[in-house]
Order: sequence, then C-alpha cells, then structure tokens
Amino acid sequence: MAKAYWVATYRSVSNPDALAAYAKLAAPAIMAGGGRFLARGNPSKVYEAGVNQRVVIIEFDSVEKATAAHNSAGYQEALKVLGKGADRDLRIVEGA
Repeated sequence: MAKAYWVATYRSVSNPDALAAYAKLAAPAIMAGGGRFLARGNPSKVYEAGVNQRVVIIEFDSVEKATAAHNSAGYQEALKVLGKGADRDLRIVEGA
C-alpha cells in the first residue's frame, strides 16, 4: 500500500493566535490518526514560480488513513478553532 502525504501551504495568516490554537489541537489529532510530521516551516529556497509561504508535510500509511485523520472529530475541532485565521491549501497526495 502506498503512503500518503498531506501537503499544506499557507497563503497568508491573518490571526496568529488562532493558528497557534489550531496547532495545539491539530497536532495531537493528526498523530492519533497515524500522521508523522516530515517538514513544517517556511522554505529555505524557492525556485521557478515558487512562493515563499509556510509549508507542512505530513506522512500517513495510506490515503485512507490520511482522509480519516482529516475527517476525525479532533481535527475538525481544530479547523473550527482556526476559522478564517489563515488562508491555506491542503492536499492529500499518494506516494509513488
């Protein structure tokens, strides 16, 4: 079974306090769902049409586990706390 990856990019953060509150709830919910944080932070370098924005990459054992973690009650509560505090893009990508 192929691994899966959450790839989240943050276009902007309008409420850092909401983002911090989200992170306190989201990290335990993601890890409870089997997620492993591989990278999080701003890029060291950007190339081509790259944008210097925060990126988070989380590994899961499968697309199904990644999807279940996203849909879990704990993660959904974290999203409510974040509200409109950040403009993000979240994708689940299956590994090769």
